[in-house]
Amino acid sequence: QVQLVESGGGLVQPGGSLRLSCAASGSRFSLYFLGWYRQAPGKERRFVAHITSGGSTNYADSVKGRFTISRDNAKNTVYLHMNNLKPEDTAVYYCKAVKGGEYYWGQGTQVTVSS
Repeated sequence: QVQLVESGGGLVQPGGSLRLSCAASGSRFSLYFLGWYRQAPGKERRFVAHITSGGSTNYADSVKGRFTISRDNAKNTVYLHMNNLKPEDTAVYYCKAVKGGEYYWGQGTQVTVSS
């Protein structure tokens, strides 16, 4: 069983930055496939970014060049660095871990981009 706890969300003005964190329990964190997703009000949950155990990354087109996913295996934590935030980035952001063919989700953290 893997437990994920996100933090770092909040209210930020357009053009601002935030760093989301997702701390994971469980062993062998370095082998996890990790991702960030988001869900805006009234919309489906959508892919934002992922990072493999080897450090390869992939991003949704809407966030390329603005968001960066990274991981610290020593801290069992994955991060999402978000720059140049836009109102359309407003959503609940969820962390996802894949281990041994099973999927785990965090509880989400709210990000609101508004002036």
